[in-house]
Amino acid sequence: MKHTLLVLSVMLFSYLFGFANDWANKSRYAESNAEVVKLDKSRRDVVLMGNSITDGWPVADSTFFVDHGFVGRGISGQVSAQMRERFADDVIALKPTKVVILCGTNDIAENDGPYDEDATFANIVAMVEMAIDNDIVPYVCSVLPARRYPWNMNITDGPQKIDRLNSRLRQYATEKGIGYVDYFTPMVADDGESLREDYTFDGVHPTLEGYKVMEEILLEALGE
Repeated sequence: MKHTLLVLSVMLFSYLFGFANDWANKSRYAESNAEVVKLDKSRRDVVLMGNSITDGWPVADSTFFVDHGFVGRGISGQVSAQMRERFADDVIALKPTKVVILCGTNDIAENDGPYDEDATFANIVAMVEMAIDNDIVPYVCSVLPARRYPWNMNITDGPQKIDRLNSRLRQYATEKGIGYVDYFTPMVADDGESLREDYTFDGVHPTLEGYKVMEEILLEALGE
């Protein structure tokens, strides 16, 4: 627990420092991207684009990423607009076969201003289109359950917003004929709103056990 909190604190500091100098924090992975692109394609086959949930994943279970040729490109605290801004640098430039896009919860938490569902949805669609235009197969993920956000307790209707956005993303993926990775359904608590207690330490971010569940879901969605 203490190790996880320390990691998240470091990631949050990195995000805030990067925000002050570079809104989308493109510099975060600049050096790593230059090295990753030199790797054999099998070692950068899938890029995971996201926020702190994705950022903390390879820290919690690095073996999962190495074994499956996954590259993590999550940045703590980021909203969909920031991910859209760095998508070319952190995904397209790496020339993966697939990209898995997980975002939206920080938009709902109002990390970068008032939540606008249409804008969030448009940012995700834009990333999907950029991937397709560059022969990268996109996968859209559901937002994970979250009843409240510890850093913004003023958000009291998060579950309703998550439900509406997930429904919209699921419908879009179906109509577009792309993969939809449903983390929400297997991870939601009996109340239909919260992340299961055994999968999280703060109601938003997964524990290792939570990540293990996500790994099974993701591999099945990718057909691996």
